Amino acid sequence: MRHLRGAADELADVRDTRSGGAVIAPTKGIAPQRSLLVIGAQILRLLEQPMTISQTWTRLREWRASNGHHAPVPFWWFVLSLDVLYALGVVELQRELLTRRRPDAAPAES
Repeated sequence: MRHLRGAADELADVRDTRSGGAVIAPTKGIAPQRSLLVIGAQILRLLEQPMTISQTWTRLREWRASNGHHAPVPFWWFVLSLDVLYALGVVELQRELLTRRRPDAAPAES
């Protein structure tokens, strides 16, 4: 997943086309359920063990539905949330599996 590499360079350019504002954190134009940080936190909550991107996407949709988060989150928004998590250094992709990165761990080599 090359889109996860170099994501930090693109984070400053992420804009919501309807409101013109940043979408990483909740704002007047972005509901908390749709902000990239909230979705990222939900992803981290589910990453108890390494999972494929598809498994993570499926589990996130199931978790959101069962916990009353009805704001739509398309796949590309999910991917942007992964980009934020990668840029923050809290997840990494190892052998096609998304994993939580320990705070004291060195970055994995691809």
